[in-house]
Amino acid sequence: MQTQTDIQSILSEKQLDINRECWEHALHTVTADQVRRELSNPAGKFSPDRLVTLLSPAAEAFLETMAQQGRDLTVQRFGRTIQLYAPLYVSNVCINSCRYCGYNKTTQINRTRLTIEQAVSDAAVIAGEGFKHLLLVSGEDRQFITTDYLCALAGTLREQFSSLSIEIYPMSQDEYTQVFNAGIDGVTLYQETYDRNTYADYHVAGPKADYDSRLDAPDRYASAGMRRIGLGVLLGLADWRIETLAMAEHAAYLMKRYWRSQISFSFPRICPATNVQSEWPHLVSDQNMVQMMLALRLCFSDAGIVLSTREMPDFRDNLMNLCVTRLSAGSKTNPGGYASEKGAAEQFEVADDRSPHEVAKTICSHGYEAVWKDWDASFHSLKGVKSLNPSPQ
Repeated sequence: MQTQTDIQSILSEKQLDINRECWEHALHTVTADQVRRELSNPAGKFSPDRLVTLLSPAAEAFLETMAQQGRDLTVQRFGRTIQLYAPLYVSNVCINSCRYCGYNKTTQINRTRLTIEQAVSDAAVIAGEGFKHLLLVSGEDRQFITTDYLCALAGTLREQFSSLSIEIYPMSQDEYTQVFNAGIDGVTLYQETYDRNTYADYHVAGPKADYDSRLDAPDRYASAGMRRIGLGVLLGLADWRIETLAMAEHAAYLMKRYWRSQISFSFPRICPATNVQSEWPHLVSDQNMVQMMLALRLCFSDAGIVLSTREMPDFRDNLMNLCVTRLSAGSKTNPGGYASEKGAAEQFEVADDRSPHEVAKTICSHGYEAVWKDWDASFHSLKGVKSLNPSPQ
């Protein structure tokens, strides 16, 4: 029998990965007085009870108070700044069969893989817009998007960008160490859902069907030294309140163990995609999503709050004034979409198609500074650094 890892044990013991009915009861029995008392406490500290209270249906009546506290805490910890980044899709080939994704291996779409030269060409367009933070995105395409490919691409791009992150398939710790040493300093990996039964239902074939391998991946890349640890769930697959509780436990565990890295939360809602269903059992409203983001901010004062171009412009603009710290802009979700292969299939439909400078102008109009670059790689002395987060002995 396989021994459980620490995060597996935490979720299992707290019944956040299966048989979650106890949390439904806890959330729906919170009273308005409990919410008032919790909001009278200092903002920014996590406890499961605090988060349950702030996520509860009873807390919906207190969103204005939560918004004010969230805004004040975010400005206190991050200043009046919002960082901008851009995704660069390098392959839409995938060997998984995920029922919500347009890249599903069974879907007949225009598949494209970017050569190093094509990826550099797309990156040049992104750099020309002013971006210094780049996110490399791929389907699970191990045959082409190899460690060598990522290292070679990073070696070419790191002079143009102050930070390179990846959002690809889970890798081994050795592989993460290799790409970290090549100049990639962040990884985003969505668990999609922390509910094991729901996870099995939506991930029907391919390596991604392995729940535990995906769950343990942040331990592997944090141990390899990654400075940015991105977490998220795909909103629409399971109860968003319980998913938030599970993700928060994961974040609290990672923050304690890998304290040198910054944790960020992303909030991807299911978007229309090629040949995927249009009806979802747990769709998240705008109000639900705002409550989720504010509850996490009021429990994690130093966590990044990331919002992508999946969301409509007006919604993103309103959240600039609350708790968001990072925004994507001008995003293309198809490989080569910026320069080389504009006909390749998208992963999802972009809702905010404004140019990066239009988004930056809007940020400034809200009294915030659009930050294209917040540090230089040389500041961290990348050369010779093996890991910021050595594995505990």
